[in-house]
Amino acid sequence: MTTIDLYGRDGCHLCADARAQLLALQAELGFTLVEHDIEADDDLHRRYLERIPVVVLDGEHLFDFFVDEAVLRDRLGTVGDG
Repeated sequence: MTTIDLYGRDGCHLCADARAQLLALQAELGFTLVEHDIEADDDLHRRYLERIPVVVLDGEHLFDFFVDEAVLRDRLGTVGDG
């Protein structure tokens, strides 16, 4: 199963927007969404604070600040094909 990791924090409106967009696409595109609160881990906080939300597809960094739905659809359509 394809996994999308969303790195963010409470109170971040861009994170909430990304979460809502990913949840809306999840059933259609068939991925597992794993959310990570960067404030719960000092290392994540240092790495991602200035870039959240950060979206990672199966370990590969895809987006900072927003979700590009067209790119995500394209990537999920080709996952496992190459």
